[in-house]
Amino acid sequence: MSENIANATHPIGMRSEIAAKWSKFSASDVAALKSKDDLVAQVQSKYQLDKAQAQKDVDAFANGRSL
Repeated sequence: MSENIANATHPIGMRSEIAAKWSKFSASDVAALKSKDDLVAQVQSKYQLDKAQAQKDVDAFANGRSL
């Protein structure tokens, strides 16, 4: 039960999914993310995408979840 409480506060699962989806992210990159806007900026930077495309990719990935 305590594991579910921890996951509700810190969505560790989504962070591991980020690392699996975007292989250019290091563990420290993922740990440093504070919001979906941070994730969009990092995806944009690491994959040389324009902001609109990075936002679209992150929105599709997150599917309504928050970071």
